[in-house]
Amino acid sequence: MTAQPETGFTDWRVFEPLRYDPILEHALEAFSENGFHGTTVRDLARRVGVTVPALYYHHENKEAVLVTLLDAAVLDLIDRVLAAVADGGADPAARFANAVEAIVLNMTYRAKRSGLDSELRHVSFENRRTYAATRKRLELIMLDLVRDGTEAGVFDVDDAEETVRAMLGMLQSIARWYQIDGPLTPAQVADRYIVIALRIVGYHTTN
Repeated sequence: MTAQPETGFTDWRVFEPLRYDPILEHALEAFSENGFHGTTVRDLARRVGVTVPALYYHHENKEAVLVTLLDAAVLDLIDRVLAAVADGGADPAARFANAVEAIVLNMTYRAKRSGLDSELRHVSFENRRTYAATRKRLELIMLDLVRDGTEAGVFDVDDAEETVRAMLGMLQSIARWYQIDGPLTPAQVADRYIVIALRIVGYHTTN
């Protein structure tokens, strides 16, 4: 039996507090503080206030807990990016900028959860492959946006695939350094990275 986190949002720019069951909530904190290997099942059970067998009733093992968190994170991000793109209407630059904004807001508001991506190396090959296939959807969305902008004559990109991979790497790294109580708000970080991302794709108006 696997306890799934609650998902869904009404506005892709609004990030309500995460609503996880206690196991996932404490696992997110523990993995963020100590890493996957640094967190034992016994420690996780102690944080939740349950026995180890009780924890195993909800999740097969510690890896299953991490995979549940990772899957919820990437699926929520993809849904937000798709909503952001739709808000951009027919303007390829607006659609691209919205997608970048959605990613940056996710990396800031959900920095702890987004940072779990670095723990992927600890999961099994099969789980890693499944997660990578889901995450690939985000890359393909961004690739389509860059190609649309290039075809419309507002982007100037020689190699769309490498450009998208480099840009996503830049955006995903935000989760590793951003602090919600730091000097910049998520919206301010997003504004700055939209400008950088538009420069990366060689944005220029057609007028």
